[in-house]
Amino acid sequence: MKILKDVFELNKAVKNYKNVGFVPTMGGIHKGHASLIKISQKNSKETIVSIFVNPTQFNQRKDFKNYPRNIKKDISILRKLKVNYLFLPDVNEIYKKKTKNFKLNKSDKILCAKYRKGHFEGVLNVMNRLLSIVKSKHVFMGKKDFQQYILIKRILGKKYKINIVGCDTIRENNKIALSTRNKLLKKSAIKIASKIAIKMDKLKRLSQINKSVDLSKCKSELENKFKIKVDYLEFRDEKKLKLNNFKSKYRLFIAYHINGVRLIDNF
Repeated sequence: MKILKDVFELNKAVKNYKNVGFVPTMGGIHKGHASLIKISQKNSKETIVSIFVNPTQFNQRKDFKNYPRNIKKDISILRKLKVNYLFLPDVNEIYKKKTKNFKLNKSDKILCAKYRKGHFEGVLNVMNRLLSIVKSKHVFMGKKDFQQYILIKRILGKKYKINIVGCDTIRENNKIALSTRNKLLKKSAIKIASKIAIKMDKLKRLSQINKSVDLSKCKSELENKFKIKVDYLEFRDEKKLKLNNFKSKYRLFIAYHINGVRLIDNF
């Protein structure tokens, strides 16, 4: 595996991006990332993984500072996965060129965009920069952050005329969606997160039988039972994330705070 820290090194190593898959990450490599890498390897001749913890998408400095990092472990895992290239830039390398910042439409300020002001503008900004550097035609992203996947697919997939491939969420045996942030959870919080994930899966299944599920009541019950703060609990369609009328494919979206850690999921 070649470790490349700047654009010059990357372009020198990768001369043809036509059959190269790209998996952008913020590190903390886990089985969810491994799944994306394996899908890329199955569909591409070579795979590039990037690790860059993007400061512009964090709402709080403390959250950015506390984000789990272990680059030595990440490199070890990526070597075992036989990744061809690891792009490991610093902040100056990514942000050295001035580019136009993105602004969300009013209709996009839903779900996490409603509660994390500036977050997706930061995500789109850094992904725009990464995609202008890594000129792969196939980018593999998980659906755990479904809103992020949809925004990048719609805005940047169209801009660069590339294929943003959404890959299924990988879960632990306790049904918690794999996430780097899970490393911040205490054992007691993990047990609660597991119960919530199981409950949400059942609620989604119930909605397919009974369309009159009372989400407002469910939200209050979750907050009271588990002593958590729920930002949102909503059914939305998969295509445009509009509040669901149950006539098209839809998902159940949730975001909540537990012991100072914010978790998101969808079913």
